[in-house]
Amino acid sequence: MTKSELIEEIAEKTQNFTKKDIEVIVSTVFQTIAESLARGEKIEIRGFGSFRVKQRGSRQGRNPKSGESIFVEPKVVPFFRVGKELRERLNRKG
Repeated sequence: MTKSELIEEIAEKTQNFTKKDIEVIVSTVFQTIAESLARGEKIEIRGFGSFRVKQRGSRQGRNPKSGESIFVEPKVVPFFRVGKELRERLNRKG
């Protein structure tokens, strides 16, 4: 699902907001999540999951094309952990 498809779906289910209002709300939510992660904060949405950042240390890597050994810089990556309610919903039989 793309951002525009998400906005469309929300618009179909609500009558109180215009599509433009919904677009601003969705963009604000995503922007707030990104800014919080950039500050190293954890975001938890009950029943859905949590977002946090993980530190990846430097390491020796390998160039797949040449096989040459390379140094990979340390980095910070976003990580999502699914919540129990969502996991159960996805694994429901029938």
